Amino acid sequence: MSGRARLTVCAAVATLSASCALLPLVDPVGWMMQAVVLLVLVSAVGALTRRVPLARPLTVAAQAVVALLLLTVLFTHDQAIAGVLPGPDAFREFGELMQEGVADVSRYAIPAPVTAGIRLLLVGGVVVVGLIVDALAVTYRSAAPAGLPLLALYSVAAGLSQGGAGWLWFLVAGAGYLLLLLAEGRDRLSQWGRVFGGRGPERPRIATGQSYAATAGGPAQAPVRTGRRIGAAVLGIALVVPAVLPSLGGGLLGQAVAGRGPGGGGTISAVNPLVSLQNSLNQPEDKQVLNYRTTSSDTRDLYLRIVALDQFDGTAWKPSERAVKDVPDRLPSPAGLSPEVDVTTVNTSVSTAPWYAQNWLPLPYPASRVDIAGRWRYEPEGRTLVGDRGQNTRGVQYQVESLLVRPTARQLEASPAPPAELTREYTKVPDSLPPVVRETAQQVTRDARTAYDKAVRLQDWFSLNGGFTYNTEVRAGSGTEAIARFLEQKEGFCVHFAFSMAAMARTLGIPARVAVGFTPGTRQSDGSTSIGLKDAHAWPELYFEGIGWTRFEPTPSRGTLPDYTLADTPSTGGANTPVPQPSRSAAVPAGPSPSQSCAPAERRVGPCWTPPAQSTSGPADDGTPPWAVAGIAVGVLVLLLVPVLPLLWRLRARSRRLRGGRPGPGAAPARTLTAQPERDGPAAWDRDDLPKSPGRVPTGQYGTARTLAVWRELVDSGWDYGILPDESLSPRRAAERIVRIGELHGSAAEAAHRVAASVEQVLYAPDPRPAPGLADEVHRVRTGLRDAASRRLRLRALLAPRSAARALWAVSLRWSAFLARCSASPPAAAVRRAAGALRLSRERT
Repeated sequence: MSGRARLTVCAAVATLSASCALLPLVDPVGWMMQAVVLLVLVSAVGALTRRVPLARPLTVAAQAVVALLLLTVLFTHDQAIAGVLPGPDAFREFGELMQEGVADVSRYAIPAPVTAGIRLLLVGGVVVVGLIVDALAVTYRSAAPAGLPLLALYSVAAGLSQGGAGWLWFLVAGAGYLLLLLAEGRDRLSQWGRVFGGRGPERPRIATGQSYAATAGGPAQAPVRTGRRIGAAVLGIALVVPAVLPSLGGGLLGQAVAGRGPGGGGTISAVNPLVSLQNSLNQPEDKQVLNYRTTSSDTRDLYLRIVALDQFDGTAWKPSERAVKDVPDRLPSPAGLSPEVDVTTVNTSVSTAPWYAQNWLPLPYPASRVDIAGRWRYEPEGRTLVGDRGQNTRGVQYQVESLLVRPTARQLEASPAPPAELTREYTKVPDSLPPVVRETAQQVTRDARTAYDKAVRLQDWFSLNGGFTYNTEVRAGSGTEAIARFLEQKEGFCVHFAFSMAAMARTLGIPARVAVGFTPGTRQSDGSTSIGLKDAHAWPELYFEGIGWTRFEPTPSRGTLPDYTLADTPSTGGANTPVPQPSRSAAVPAGPSPSQSCAPAERRVGPCWTPPAQSTSGPADDGTPPWAVAGIAVGVLVLLLVPVLPLLWRLRARSRRLRGGRPGPGAAPARTLTAQPERDGPAAWDRDDLPKSPGRVPTGQYGTARTLAVWRELVDSGWDYGILPDESLSPRRAAERIVRIGELHGSAAEAAHRVAASVEQVLYAPDPRPAPGLADEVHRVRTGLRDAASRRLRLRALLAPRSAARALWAVSLRWSAFLARCSASPPAAAVRRAAGALRLSRERT
């Protein structure tokens, strides 16, 4: 296998290795086979075009065209011309699929289902990254920068997966990149001659001008083996060092993913949505999420509930994995509700905004009947409805019959003990919970004797007399100490208050969970009620036998305190029981509070709160158009590339010039080039050493052009370090000038003189014999110039080389030649003749 073919295979393997980090994000993983097939085809096209050979930009363009055609056939063949050629409809479909994919990424939990949009992002992303890696490593022979797109691909996977992509995927991606570097190194070494695998016998040092490949070994260790050891050491360090460094915990708002479990009717699984709830509360503009009309004259207790978080691991609350079933005509009676409790039937008609797309349906609690079209499923434990197979709340209208439960304080206080199984499930707290949480709960409720008294004490301590402040900007910390820090700092928003009260209630033996949804909203002049972005809320629900799950409101200045927590009760709590305070106003800022929840068997995220940029009370706003995103990305890329263009051009020019300066296994045969050295000298080859002027100069094994290419590199190296080229000097005088100004000594000075002598040989000798190993001589000269230069001059030579001015000269010459060809073309000549005739006719008249 040739060096180019080996590099092509290694580039594809490196891309696929990095893309393996995406496998845990979705289920199933069949998309990977599609990405492999497309990547192999694109790499094969690159290999074929390089054998033609085509110019490098044309090679990359051919690969990009083939990749676009393949993606068109795979994703938009129905909209394409003849099923293959992408037209306006195909590009429009690509844009819509990308927008759907981005929305699905934020909506689904891990592992997410492979929707059409997500599949396009995955397959298209792997193909694009593979094309870039192939172009850098194989077409342009620069494998080291190819690590940047590979790193970007791995970073996307690590950023989307909670806790990173895992050490195994990092190891696979790193091994693929090291394999690519090793292949490039072997290919470069092969151009010097045979690559040896170990130590050879001691041999006398050869003449300075002799090829390194002719030494056939030496005391130095094999570079390939050294490279392998260095790569293994670097990978080991990268894996071990992060393991011993301190890390941050998941946080009070940390996300947690519930796994898929068995269930005859399917299951729902989601992640904690409450991190985004804070973003919704902090939006500068309050957008409407939904609007409802209700038969209830008092909407203070009409909270619209989305999901209940009932699992607590010490750092976060999350919903349990539950079985779902078809929505019955009438929902079962609420668990634990006694007939003695006063209830009122309420009918509510709800309309959601066109942009509000989540999979959990906002419902008053407890709902007894839901009339809605579409594919919805019912989860009995939480009494929630979730969308199935892509069903969401975008622009839906539905009617809900619910119960307004009005227990009295006496009924709550007299509530018997709940069932043992329910108590066992809903009072679990992890061993990692800081002791201060339990101690604080016991201290706040020390004089309370019933579960109801303790619940009221906790609510009043948080909302009224505990000194807490409501602040949506606060960060309460991370890890298992987050609740303890919140209790100490006494500042947070609804999530902190709901989490903390529910956790403290559990430590007291009271079944508790956290509900997520919306506060009642703001009454409008037309009799409807509007719920906005800032109405997003979280509150604790505590269970009392005979009443069921009961809402409490510990968050200051949010929602309303339930009436059953304000009335004087026959509690035996003693004299320290807080005096009831008046209810807070139900008026909340008008507007919405969106949520994009997620589905059951499809493992969608719980209420995924929509960001403000996508919020609108009118037609759906799909966010920034893809063409704008692409334009911004291109602009940023240009801004990043412009400062390094001189460096990149210089590296490419040096690589091309010195490529032929080392003898290789396939040296070119002797041939004849044209030049007129008596008139033009070495300056006759300005454009990467290609002869321009007439005359005949016989070449030896490596040719006049290659020797002059090496000379041009030596002159430009001096120019980079401040030694301006003087084309009027002979090669020998020019070399003496570089040695003198550059303060070269020893082997560096001798190398400069040897290169100059070789140039004079190929230019003026009757039978030129170019010396081998001239590229090594130039490297010695460059090393001498770098060692003698100051640090500032070295940085200038690296980042802003003066010889990069030749690129501008070349562009100017090509532009002038283009204008000359245009002026000499028949249409231009006809225009000039017509203009001349018109001018002559005017002069005669």
